[in-house]
Amino acid sequence: MNDPGSLTSMLVWVITIVIFLSVFLPQMFKILREYERGVIFRLGKYQSTKGPGFIILIPFIDKIERVDLRVLTINVDKQEAITKDNVTVNVDAITFFRVVDAEKAVIQVERYIAATSMLAQTTLRSVIGQFELDEILAEREKINKKIQDIIDKQTDPWGVKVVSVEVRDVILPESMKRAMARQAESERDRRAKVINAQGEFEAATKLVEAGQMIEKTPTALQLRFLQTMNEISEENATFAFLPLPMDFLESFRPKKKE
Repeated sequence: MNDPGSLTSMLVWVITIVIFLSVFLPQMFKILREYERGVIFRLGKYQSTKGPGFIILIPFIDKIERVDLRVLTINVDKQEAITKDNVTVNVDAITFFRVVDAEKAVIQVERYIAATSMLAQTTLRSVIGQFELDEILAEREKINKKIQDIIDKQTDPWGVKVVSVEVRDVILPESMKRAMARQAESERDRRAKVINAQGEFEAATKLVEAGQMIEKTPTALQLRFLQTMNEISEENATFAFLPLPMDFLESFRPKKKE
């Protein structure tokens, strides 16, 4: 028969080993995905950056900080800004960025995502204040590029690369919307008047050219006269007008006595 004391001792050892493995194995072995990197600290000091795949750590001595290398997005909430021509607008944007250096992202800045978000907010307000309202509405790509360059320059020491920035919406005050509508209507009226005046000018120019041509070639007037008579005869008109040359009427005037 087995000694009850030995069985108890064996059970204690088994329980101890199970507890040991359940505590130490998660601390010793880590698996990082393809888009993850692990920044290893040994006794508080930076040791190395590892991953992806299977890595081994020293339990309770090594600490790991996981960093995601995929492109991340930040929604920049609506910010109230004043344009260069003193118009108050509300703008929001989206920032796309990714970590290119996991070591810097962990060591050089605390919570790099939150830091990048705050930087995007302040930069958005600052850049909007450098442009007039018409430029903001018409040159969105230029503004996006300028915001991206400023944020990317600031986040470069953090190991963060700003991929792009997109200004999504520009909300104007109601009074400004009405003023812009009146301005657009006035602009359309101005263009219509200019086009009409240009048409009148071109028509007058053509009439002058036609008169000069007829003056040089009198037969052209006769041909035009016959063409007009032909057009009148084709219509079912009650009356017909027959123009006569002024020279023909001169023969009916009484002659002055000498």
